[in-house]
Amino acid sequence: MNADWVLYIGRHTLETAFLLAAPILIVCIVVGILVALFQAVTSLRDMTLSTVPKIFAVGITALVFGGWMLDVILKFTNEIFSFIQQYGS
Repeated sequence: MNADWVLYIGRHTLETAFLLAAPILIVCIVVGILVALFQAVTSLRDMTLSTVPKIFAVGITALVFGGWMLDVILKFTNEIFSFIQQYGS
């Protein structure tokens, strides 16, 4: 095990984490901006009005992208365990 290998694993871990978080974070940001614009236009300042649509949108996004996220994390996990197996023996 050398420094290049450790840097590769660290970089690959961060890339996978960002890739998995991106769809949910993007949807949450877009919904938050739209709700904030709606609240500014209508002068409504209700906290549930900003929270409920975000939770609903995140749930829908998790349902839509869940299979893809599972594939990505399984591929990453298999790769990590294969590295462990190579360097463990």
